[in-house]
Amino acid sequence: MSQKTRLALRGMRCAACVGSVEDALKNVTGVQSVSVNLGDRSASVEGDAPVDALVAAIDEAGFKATPMNAEYGEAERQAEEAQHLQAIKRRTWVALLVGIPQMLFMMTGHLPMLDEARLLWALIGLVTLAMMIYSGGHFFVGAWTALKHRHATMDTLIALGTGSAWLYSTLMVIWPDIVPAEGRHVYYEAAAFIIGLVNLGQVLETRARGQASQAIRALMQLQPDTATLILSNGDEKPMRLASLQTSDLLRVKPGERIPVDGVLAEGDTQVDESMLTGEPLPLRKAKGDVLSAGTVNLSGSIKMRVRKVGEETTLARIIEQVRQAQAQKPAIGRLADDISRVFVPVVIVIALITAFIWWLVGPEPRVLMPLQPQWPSL
Repeated sequence: MSQKTRLALRGMRCAACVGSVEDALKNVTGVQSVSVNLGDRSASVEGDAPVDALVAAIDEAGFKATPMNAEYGEAERQAEEAQHLQAIKRRTWVALLVGIPQMLFMMTGHLPMLDEARLLWALIGLVTLAMMIYSGGHFFVGAWTALKHRHATMDTLIALGTGSAWLYSTLMVIWPDIVPAEGRHVYYEAAAFIIGLVNLGQVLETRARGQASQAIRALMQLQPDTATLILSNGDEKPMRLASLQTSDLLRVKPGERIPVDGVLAEGDTQVDESMLTGEPLPLRKAKGDVLSAGTVNLSGSIKMRVRKVGEETTLARIIEQVRQAQAQKPAIGRLADDISRVFVPVVIVIALITAFIWWLVGPEPRVLMPLQPQWPSL
């Protein structure tokens, strides 16, 4: 039987990651359609594939996934997002505190030349390395994971760029004589600045993602966490909505929100349905009338019979439609995803070709100039 499964994703930071996740899920037997949303880091899968198989496929692609269900919902996910945002902020501040002073001192000429203070530059290199491990370690882990799974992502470019800058600079500090004097430069500030700015971009992106999800959160807050279940002996007890079943009898007191879809079984009241219809005036409800989740019982204490629970309620369908609207991609968005799949490899190839041409015919100084007389015989 076909079903829809929502998965919360981790480790997905660019459009190239979207393609990798989509390809991994589409290869799972039983999957009919896949929609991966980079904005809220989620995937929606339709088909009869087991959830464990979907999670395993994403894990095999180098990412992490958690099924969205009663145990792990939007509230838990928002808490994780808040923790993630605080962690990125700390990484950003550390990287910028290391990178900005270096950049300013180099621009104003307050740092000595490499040959004049190699010990100082070695210390700067160690501080930059510590920053790269703390603030940029996740980029290198992501790049290594992508390499193991034979694809390239944004992490690949960041790791290559910052890693190359640090390695070249450290080589100049330890062994400067391997290049001409004109090529003896250090780029520690570039590594720090790149990591700091990319992390800053992720902070802004995470905030924007939270703002974009406000509509969904506002809708979800319309539904209470628990309902008052009337037992067969007449006693009443609070019950989580996930534990309710159709035909259960519930008590809804004045001022409370209707927890699930159902029909009025006993009593009469007025209900505010403005969240559904936009109509500001309350509607009178009598026995047998339909009640919708998220609406407000205004006057009488009533009993209602459950008819729909979980994803079948009207409110849940509205939330799902909002999610689908956010996840839908225009044609230009799909084109951007297709380009992103090859963007990183193309950039790397262009960089290698540029370096090779510079080595062959570029102006002095060339990094490998001491080997120039030997290159035709290679």
